[in-house]
Amino acid sequence: MLEVADIHAYYGAAHILDGTSLRVDDGEVLALLGRNGMGKTTLVRTIAGIDPPQRSSGSVNLDGEDISSLTSYEIARRGIGYVPQGRHIFGSLTVLENLMTTARPPRNGGGDEWTVERVYEFFPRLSERASSFGRNLSGGEQQMLAIGRALMTNPSLLLMDEPSEGLAPIVLGVIRDTLNKVKGPNLSILLVEQNLGLALSLGDRINLMSEHGHMVWEGTPDELQADEQAKQDYLGV
Repeated sequence: MLEVADIHAYYGAAHILDGTSLRVDDGEVLALLGRNGMGKTTLVRTIAGIDPPQRSSGSVNLDGEDISSLTSYEIARRGIGYVPQGRHIFGSLTVLENLMTTARPPRNGGGDEWTVERVYEFFPRLSERASSFGRNLSGGEQQMLAIGRALMTNPSLLLMDEPSEGLAPIVLGVIRDTLNKVKGPNLSILLVEQNLGLALSLGDRINLMSEHGHMVWEGTPDELQADEQAKQDYLGV
């Protein structure tokens, strides 16, 4: 599915990712955890082809194709959906308009197609707020919309950057339960998180990131739960 190999990326002169590598297998949820400033968002933006950061070397392969030099819209068309940190929905558009802006049929015709009706099925609150402008939604509703908007691209890989950020526990529970229903053999997910509980409940595999994007730990959620030293050293918990 996704193979990131020896990525070096910069913001100006600042070397943020120094040889970062990871993989996401077909139908897998890989949860990427780490403290602030380790380069998690930089990695996601690099995979999605968003500038900045600037990639100087290394490769990003999706289903065997090197997409490193493609533009962000070309990468999106290859089947990558993106839920950015901070949501970044279109505040001047309604919920329905936000969803329709990214609507795209599946590339390979497999699996259940994501339509507005299917997004509403998973997020009934969005159906109730269909004619409301994005700027008038609560933080939780905006996060549901950001996820729904990414799903409307009918991705094979979903990049999610801190989807739990700023959410009340009850809303976080809705997001967690929905993502558990969404994940499956036709959708791989790279979940960037600081919320350990969410990562443990959703992830099939966990990677811990340290300074300059170095991967310092890999294992299952149960293995991380039992590794107190790793949690203390790399997550501060």
